[in-house]
Amino acid sequence: MDVLIVGAGAMGRWFGEVVGEEGRVAFVDREAEAAREAADAVGGRAIPEETAERFDIVCLAVPIPAVERVIELYAPLADRALADVSGVMGAPIEAMEAVAPEREHVSLHPLFAPENAPGNVPVVAGGGPVAEWIEERLREAGNALVATTPEEHDRAMETVQTKAHTAVLAYALAADAVPEGFETPVSRELDGLVRTVTGGNPRVYADIQSAFPGSADVAEAAIDVAEADRTEFESLYREAGE
Repeated sequence: MDVLIVGAGAMGRWFGEVVGEEGRVAFVDREAEAAREAADAVGGRAIPEETAERFDIVCLAVPIPAVERVIELYAPLADRALADVSGVMGAPIEAMEAVAPEREHVSLHPLFAPENAPGNVPVVAGGGPVAEWIEERLREAGNALVATTPEEHDRAMETVQTKAHTAVLAYALAADAVPEGFETPVSRELDGLVRTVTGGNPRVYADIQSAFPGSADVAEAAIDVAEADRTEFESLYREAGE
């Protein structure tokens, strides 16, 4: 199938490598050089932003804040299906249904950085032939697909992304430097998580924080722990273990 990927960043390249067939995948990006580099990496081609060329599949691989607008712009180029790998599902699915109700709609969220692939990929799809083709390509690449709904996915992201990132960053901001040799197994694990989170793109993490609530819950829980007396602390400790 002929595939157009809008967005030549890490997720767009990942989708092109896994789903695109050599010579049948194209990239478009606001930065023309990024589109050319992505195309060269997967054996595809770069096309200009103002293209009128049509494709079997148009995949949106753009930042969360831009995905709805980009769906409106590029949905007319899709003959059979629209897909997205933006990382949020509710808004893209609603936008796809509104602007292209006659097309198949597929929303994917790889729960890993491309360099750590393969892994779990939550999927919302209508079960049509294009969706089945995409899912088969993902499985062939070793990914485990997790069928979900937009609502279930976006609720889960509040915990596994926003709350997790908030907790890790809060620890990093509150921690003091300690002499070498004073690490504990817990602090060592936390330090590793800090390196993982802060080694990424801050814009991406800011997009996640804006898209999914949950950070305030972590702050409230930290206050509860900090202000608890001994009995209350032990109760919270047991509750956390459950």
